[in-house]
Amino acid sequence: MRVVEVTTFGDPEVLVARDAPDPVAGPGQVLIEVVAVDVLFLDTQLRAGWGEGFFPVEPPYVPGDGVAGTVVAIGEGVDPGWTGRRVVARTGKPVHEGSPILAPVGGYATKAVARTETLVEIPDALGPHEALALLHDGPTGMGVVDRAGIRPGDPVLVTAAGGSLGVVITQLATAAGARVIGAARGHAKLDLARKAGAEEAVDYTEEGWADRVRDLTGGVQAVFDGAGGPLGRQALDAAVSGARFFAYGAAGGTFADFTAEEAAARGVRLIGITDGAPEPVRVRELIERSLAEAAAGRLRPHIGQTFPLERAADAHAAIAARTALGKTLLTCV
Repeated sequence: MRVVEVTTFGDPEVLVARDAPDPVAGPGQVLIEVVAVDVLFLDTQLRAGWGEGFFPVEPPYVPGDGVAGTVVAIGEGVDPGWTGRRVVARTGKPVHEGSPILAPVGGYATKAVARTETLVEIPDALGPHEALALLHDGPTGMGVVDRAGIRPGDPVLVTAAGGSLGVVITQLATAAGARVIGAARGHAKLDLARKAGAEEAVDYTEEGWADRVRDLTGGVQAVFDGAGGPLGRQALDAAVSGARFFAYGAAGGTFADFTAEEAAARGVRLIGITDGAPEPVRVRELIERSLAEAAAGRLRPHIGQTFPLERAADAHAAIAARTALGKTLLTCV
């Protein structure tokens, strides 16, 4: 099989394709013939050396934590009925024993091993690329929107609104009745946010963008922050007292640049990515729900670009340059 490895921490060029022995499914595992691989922003950060104190990855390693394909072999104790099914699955490993957070490893390959508890069958009406685009973004988006308790007419702010998760959250919040303001960088991403359902979109490279959000809404009831860093801090200025601030993104290198105490002093509740993180069973339920919504045409992930597996470095470079729109996938066939 073919794999792409991070040979050392560094720029996208450290991603190198090579031949490797086919993996073997162990107890409780399946082997998947991969057709597409999810490319996460986190993949690009870890490749560059970010997060070494938390994520247990050390070069050389095969990155990635999401694949779509067909089950071609099963390990001991696995229901034979999985064989031949089209599935999406996560390949990552827990960052520590018992943790629900997975380090993204094992996915950039033409064959991948996954644990059965991460398998979700792809509905007949859905293609593997569309299903894979929701493997991570579907449960994350549904989880935060569910927790936000949106009421019809509530104004909400979505940062990184031109990214794949921002598009999903915008659709879900709009469906819940929210007035969504999307914040992103550049005309293409702002247009994508509007297409996903945002009532208005603002460019957060412009001075005073958060003040404009307040002018448009009178202050938002919820912030869904996929940007993090200083942009996350600026987004706090758009929130009214009593708002919820969901900090799940670190595109700026860190999560939103303020503490829970600072937020509380302004009457805002900060909810981090690990605060009340759903159990694996709940995550699987949310994935299944996301795929069902997509199969019914009510949820539309945006796949902005695909690259052959061998060109994983080009995919990472596009994400780093902020030119990628929506979801980025690697294809194996």
